[in-house]
Amino acid sequence: MIDYPRYDRDGWRRWVPSWKLVSGLCIGFFGTAVAAAGIAYAMVGVPVVDDSATAQNNVYYWADGSRMVATGGERNRQNVNLSQIPKEMRNAIISQENKTFYTDSGIDPKGIARAVFNMAKGGDTQGGSTITQQYVKNAMLNDQSQTISRKVKEIFVSIKVGTDVSKDDILEGYLNSAYYGRGAYGIQAASRAYFNVDAVDLNPGQCAFLSAVLKGATYYDPAGSTSIDPGATPEANQKRAQSQMQDTLDKMVEYGHLSQADRAKYTTLPKWKNPESNAQLSGQIGYLVRLAKSSVIKNSKVSEQQLEKGGYSIYTTFDKKKVDDLEKAVQKVYKKNIDPKKRPEKDTHVQFGGASVNPDTGAIEAIYGGEDATKHFTNNADVTGAQVGSTFKPYVLAAAMKWGVRDPDLGETQAQDERTVVSPKSLYSGENNLKIKEYDGSIWENEKGEQWRQENDGKDSVGEAPDYKIDLREAMRESVNSAFVQLGMDVGLDKVKEAAVDAGLLEDSLAGSGYPSFSIGVSDPSAIRMAGSYATFADSGKQREPFSVTKVTNADGTIFSHKVETKQAFTSKVADNVTDVLKTVVEKGTGTNAQLPGREVAGKTGTTDGNKSAWFVGYTPQLSTAISMFRYPDDETIKNRSFLEMYGTGGEEKIHGASFPSVIWQDYMEDAMKGEKAEKFPKPEPIGEVINDTPSPTPSPTPSETEEKPSPSPTPSPSKTEVTPSPTPTESCGPFDFNCDDGDNNGNQNGGNDAGGTGNSPSPSTSPSETEGEDDGGGFIRGPNG
Repeated sequence: MIDYPRYDRDGWRRWVPSWKLVSGLCIGFFGTAVAAAGIAYAMVGVPVVDDSATAQNNVYYWADGSRMVATGGERNRQNVNLSQIPKEMRNAIISQENKTFYTDSGIDPKGIARAVFNMAKGGDTQGGSTITQQYVKNAMLNDQSQTISRKVKEIFVSIKVGTDVSKDDILEGYLNSAYYGRGAYGIQAASRAYFNVDAVDLNPGQCAFLSAVLKGATYYDPAGSTSIDPGATPEANQKRAQSQMQDTLDKMVEYGHLSQADRAKYTTLPKWKNPESNAQLSGQIGYLVRLAKSSVIKNSKVSEQQLEKGGYSIYTTFDKKKVDDLEKAVQKVYKKNIDPKKRPEKDTHVQFGGASVNPDTGAIEAIYGGEDATKHFTNNADVTGAQVGSTFKPYVLAAAMKWGVRDPDLGETQAQDERTVVSPKSLYSGENNLKIKEYDGSIWENEKGEQWRQENDGKDSVGEAPDYKIDLREAMRESVNSAFVQLGMDVGLDKVKEAAVDAGLLEDSLAGSGYPSFSIGVSDPSAIRMAGSYATFADSGKQREPFSVTKVTNADGTIFSHKVETKQAFTSKVADNVTDVLKTVVEKGTGTNAQLPGREVAGKTGTTDGNKSAWFVGYTPQLSTAISMFRYPDDETIKNRSFLEMYGTGGEEKIHGASFPSVIWQDYMEDAMKGEKAEKFPKPEPIGEVINDTPSPTPSPTPSETEEKPSPSPTPSPSKTEVTPSPTPTESCGPFDFNCDDGDNNGNQNGGNDAGGTGNSPSPSTSPSETEGEDDGGGFIRGPNG
């Protein structure tokens, strides 16, 4: 069958093969090759897409749409569906890389031949790859080497993929798996990295630019990559990128993918942004991410497990400037006044928390969670533990003006229905050590028969002797405990609690309402909730839930979008009167350190029993902010951790809400409100009746309360302890004059500033809810938005 050497030939002719032999060998060779290829093709399956090709991050964005941080996955990638990728981007890639993409089999024979030729010359096998081949290489083959064996494998897999997978799926997979430089994998991450827009919003020029970057970001990133190659200067890279981009646009026109008129709009490189380092979760970023993450899990259909897999874009409400301003304000006070080395027994474990909420929407615009999210893990803005003290008193006033006080002459059932709405001019006793009564006039007693006597700050009585009557505006201005404890009893502590919840506090953050001290702040809501509830007063009684995420998107588009829901918690008459009273606190009361020149401010100071926490919560018409301060060991190895006293902290005799918290508030709000129009609060309508009216003079109301001629302020009358007249705005405490007393109570035995009894008052252990929360119930136990 094989006549070779040829038996019927002589000499050299014997060694010349016949045409039959040559033809047979050729047919046999090609037949064998075809058979081998067929067997190989039959044995090759479409590989599973490699995990590294789909590994994604979650990307968090600031309120202005700029990227905050990418985290939660192995790579900076957010896959998008083909429908979310502009057709110009698809056409740019096809025009530049593989014009026959939709008609070829997945390989380019000419390109393969060129690769083989390059190899024969001693070069590598790169070149000539179709989009399908590049997708296979990026997404399916772990081996990225450029060897013959890998190239052969790539060819067979590409043919199989080209046959079994739709072209749209291949193109989508390629655009989501390709590397565009700057740590960006996939078109969505690249769009954000270079232009800070989503992929769906790319214009033709940007699309052509990104197709050029795929040639190799080292040499096409306009920012330059001299750290990798000294020749990759910004100038050289921009020239290369411009040339490649224009070539792509020309090809798009040539192949009918772009009109000449549209092409003419893009003759220069699109405006690109400089590279950003991938921010770590240090500083405030970690707190912001955790707050937003918890909101996504709580409010959307995304589970924690799904979120951990990555691929989500999370748009937050956080204002970068305000977050920075708040952190700077806290650090300024800390660096200037807190010195653990100098005062280790007084200044260790000092912590601050803070939050700002927009009254119009409920958006959380800024928080301060602690020193550093990678060092201090508890978010001080979002977890509870620190009692709020006298900042709780506005809810008592709101309850008195919403429901009114009960008639002592009526039975309990009838008294609940027939109430008298209270005016801010209503008079209550400011006597120190006041014996607290039930609404019907009987002395309040606990289950052991013990009476409650309410102390004021410094054990001072406030008001005209002998009955020390003062109106509620003055009581709020001076933060008089006895007046508000009795008012709470007259209204009913259940109604006080209801008012606090209506304003926006979470019910499970409130202490039990079975004790008189409930009215003066033994509860421990978070800074976020305090800012949000005061925002209800700022917007004339309209309550909106604080929120931190506006929308969440993934490859399928938008999967969650926050809807602002508004409920009328209080009438505008009630809320505006509360605001007007709280304005007095800032204008000439305990909150004068929080004044903002040229702006109206309403707010309240708060300090708790044992000087273990201090607060200032205040607002303008546009922004509500809460600041807390406390001492709490940050070491989880310490057993039975408890809140520590702040006597002597920062070199001050004691810490009030009027000291460091109000200074931080003022410093931050002054920066946060720059550029904002100075707005005024609504003028309140007269409300309610004057309860406990007597001929005693009343303090002057603010001009907005009434058009009547203001009455002169009362002159403090002698008592066991001389009461110093309240300072005028010009005589008030200076920004760091913390020895000046802000009027909050500190020496009580029942839980919050302004929260306790003396003498025959029950022990804090009488009720679990009334124990000193700083010691037993003050752990960090609640969030998000506790």
